[in-house]
Amino acid sequence: MFSYRHAFHAGNHADVLKHLVLIGIVKHLTQKPAPLLVVDTHAGAGLYRLDDDYARTSGEAADGILKLVDATLAEPAPAITDYLEAVRGVNRSGALKLYPGSPFVIQPLLRQEARDRLKLFELHPTDSQALVAHVAQLEAGRQVSVARQDGFEALKALLPPPSRRALVLIDPSYEIKSDYAKVVACLQDSLKRFSTGTYAVWYPIIPRPEAHDVPRRLKTLANQAGKPWLHATLAIGQREEPDPVGLEERRRPGLTASGMFVINPPHTLKPALSAALPQLLEVLGRGRGKAQTLESGG
Repeated sequence: MFSYRHAFHAGNHADVLKHLVLIGIVKHLTQKPAPLLVVDTHAGAGLYRLDDDYARTSGEAADGILKLVDATLAEPAPAITDYLEAVRGVNRSGALKLYPGSPFVIQPLLRQEARDRLKLFELHPTDSQALVAHVAQLEAGRQVSVARQDGFEALKALLPPPSRRALVLIDPSYEIKSDYAKVVACLQDSLKRFSTGTYAVWYPIIPRPEAHDVPRRLKTLANQAGKPWLHATLAIGQREEPDPVGLEERRRPGLTASGMFVINPPHTLKPALSAALPQLLEVLGRGRGKAQTLESGG
């Protein structure tokens, strides 16, 4: 159960998509004066080194943040600019050595004066311990809290929030098949408790029936609840050039596509992604199967 470590995947194309969407949502929601509660049900370690053994072993950041930073876009979409600023914000020396997980993407956008709050949950013992240490560096006081709990279960006690404004990020490892069903059940329960909250779900696009069912089932939930939704996907495609590593690695190409499904999205999110996704594909796409999609409903 505890074998998954996001450090192997930090800064990959899926993180680029997830965090770009997340920034767009938080920036919009913090424009209103009322306090905002943000909940990250599977927060991971919060901060990752791009030059440690985990990142070097996978090399996934090379097809994600590192490629995007090195790209030359004549007119970068504002969402891409915001995302790159967030990444550079944790790399004060200028060299790109650190990658911010969702907690470190979200926290700088929150407001002390409005009493915004960030609740972080992580069950993995090592990552939970690292998360506590990393969050302490923020010196954010009561604005950020960390708990070693099952985020699916812990979320129930937080909804609805007193301010009636919340963003929930649901991003499990999907290491076990039951995670897919838990995501859908969590959204179904959350919409009953707090139907006006904004819910963002990341999921991998892989050849597994449970993964293909996620967006379909979430669309059904949103439509039944009469809530608007937005669904964005990014597939970088397969490598066309020979892989420089060994045959065994070529048999395991890694994740090539992922999606973000948002219920009750800000009205600004769709136009922002309409401008950003084609540019992400232009920079990160690498061969056969590359594609991006954006659809909405409700």
